[in-house]
Amino acid sequence: MFERFTAAARQVVIGAQEEARDLGHQHIGTEHLLIAMLRDEDGTVAALLREHHLDADTAQADVRRLVGATEPPDLSFTEADAEDAAALKAIGIDLDKVRAAIEENFGAGALRLPKPPPKKRGLFGKLYASGGHIPFSPRAKKLLELSLREAIRLHQNFIAPEHIVLGILREGQGLAARILADHGVDFAALRADLEKSLKEQAA
Repeated sequence: MFERFTAAARQVVIGAQEEARDLGHQHIGTEHLLIAMLRDEDGTVAALLREHHLDADTAQADVRRLVGATEPPDLSFTEADAEDAAALKAIGIDLDKVRAAIEENFGAGALRLPKPPPKKRGLFGKLYASGGHIPFSPRAKKLLELSLREAIRLHQNFIAPEHIVLGILREGQGLAARILADHGVDFAALRADLEKSLKEQAA
């Protein structure tokens, strides 16, 4: 399915992962896909939704209000590290002081391991390269499947961001749909505008 995604639609998927990570969420949901589309200020989706006073920052604030945000997990210090630190302290080595001295001499983050190179190419390779894979929620997977169905319904062999929004409208139950409804978006009018844009792209 992802081979049908336009460059802009692929960027939406990558951007959605970044949005989920920024909010400290463990899954990519429909709301993260919506925010990522709104970040593309030159895109058709963002332009249409700006008419309804909805932009990326507003949508992100709605997600924070409705779901909350958490700090991304700190993977640099594990429970095993704490046990090792206690053992070293017992023999007179203060691990915190050692770390502080290393960072003072070699710079902040000197003890962090480099990110491994992506093992996959294409869209998923980029997802892994951007800081680790965050899985899609079941609803977001369904939404992406519906975006493909919308493309097929319109007899189009590509999936653009507009198809993803059509999937949001068709699914109608996710947080993205709720945010659109809360901002008074007329689903039928938005659908008509999106389909018009897609027909122009296909011509």
